[in-house]
Amino acid sequence: MGLFDAFRDVGLLAWLREGRQSRRLILLIVFIALLLDNMLLTVVVPIIPSYLYTVDDAASNAVRKNSSSSPSGTFQTIVSLYDNTTRLTNISPQFNTPTMPPTTTVTSAPNASNCPKADDQLLNENVKVGLLFASKATVQLITNPFIGPLTNRIGYQIPMFAGFCIMFLSTIMFAFSSSYTLLFLARSMQGVGSSCSSVAGMGMLASVYTDDEERGNAIGIALGGLAMGVLVGPPFGSVMYEFVGKTAPFLILAVLAVLDGALQLFVLQPSKVEPESQKGTSLMTLMKDPYILIAAGSICFANMAIAMLEPALPIWMMETMCARKWQLGVAFLPASVSYLIGTNIFAVLANKMGRWLCALIGMLLVGISILCVPFAKDIYGLILPNFGVGFAIGMVDSSMMPIMGYLVDLRHISVYGSVYAIADVAFCMGFAFGPSAGGAIARSIGFPWLMTIIGIVDILFAPLCFFLRSPPANEEKMAILMDSNCSMRTRSYSTQGSSYQMGDDMDPDSPE
Repeated sequence: MGLFDAFRDVGLLAWLREGRQSRRLILLIVFIALLLDNMLLTVVVPIIPSYLYTVDDAASNAVRKNSSSSPSGTFQTIVSLYDNTTRLTNISPQFNTPTMPPTTTVTSAPNASNCPKADDQLLNENVKVGLLFASKATVQLITNPFIGPLTNRIGYQIPMFAGFCIMFLSTIMFAFSSSYTLLFLARSMQGVGSSCSSVAGMGMLASVYTDDEERGNAIGIALGGLAMGVLVGPPFGSVMYEFVGKTAPFLILAVLAVLDGALQLFVLQPSKVEPESQKGTSLMTLMKDPYILIAAGSICFANMAIAMLEPALPIWMMETMCARKWQLGVAFLPASVSYLIGTNIFAVLANKMGRWLCALIGMLLVGISILCVPFAKDIYGLILPNFGVGFAIGMVDSSMMPIMGYLVDLRHISVYGSVYAIADVAFCMGFAFGPSAGGAIARSIGFPWLMTIIGIVDILFAPLCFFLRSPPANEEKMAILMDSNCSMRTRSYSTQGSSYQMGDDMDPDSPE
């Protein structure tokens, strides 16, 4: 038995040792981390608007009931002290008995209905829900500039594991929080965890997949995890909330997060500090690069479209379609499915057709699809526009994420933590400004005008992607690449004519 245990231990250690050197296993870890992070991101989309409306409606009804019942009760007791018959003299006996049943049926009918009125309370939910949804992206936006340089100093493993720990705590808070303040805090805490996971995960993939085509495929697969989270989150949350309750979906996510944390702990060894071998380009220098700004802008405005939909669409459906709870999440299902399809198709296809062209078409399609959303009369009318939105955002993300790494290779030092921090900042700007401004705009001028504004913005930004067709290389980088002492070979980057050189000793096909 002892010999068997020894062989088992040796086999486990060997598997772990090989796992730490395997690019596929690292890709799997990043895939799972993005999957769970975005499940938590989107599982609240159908739950929070309905939950907050229910809580606020119950509180307002209780206040209204107390304010209306206490004076009348006092009046009745005072009058009854003197003469009970005087209370009945103002009401004719023949109308006294038949009027009671109608009043009870009229007051109970709205409570039994699933269709809230378009009153100030429902309109105010746009602002509250928008601010809560935006808090995660806002905190992530603030955190990203620190996480990017941090990964250059200590490596990607520790921030990746820290992201898991913070996300687990956030999930538990969501499960057991019942007040707006605690839900806001849980959402904000998730922003710190997401910053660690996304920046470290994307940087880790860019560092182990050095070939541009392989990197695009790997990032496409990782974005597939993000798409799966976005796909599963809303319907999973709405169905669980409808039939089980608010706590159950978050507890299930917490259990899955623990399993992912165990895999990270054994494979990545997050206790080890592994800084980059060379100092990367500063964050400010990267942010001054116009080509990086165009790529980041594409990510920002494309994702801002779905970010504005998330808080505003469920409330608009409650107001105009009399939608049930489970329908509030299922409405996002076409966008999630199409995003998964788009990221997987264009992870490969974008490299052949030109990533700049793929992003340009995607931005145009996002704008057109968003403009069509307000024309839906029921949940079935949302299928085609939401499908177009998700598919187009998948085109943009799967094109722009690899371009960010390529631009660093071409124009700066090949250290990727800071550039993917910028990419995540762009993503977060969309999800911070989108819900917060979108909720206020929907309340003031209406949901259709909100969709019109963001649709036009996406269409107007699309032509800027043309400048990414053939970005020029940095002069110092070109001088190094064109050094006659280095044997050179060409690695083509599919932007129709652009290419860069790389030494033969830098083999992109690192051992698995």
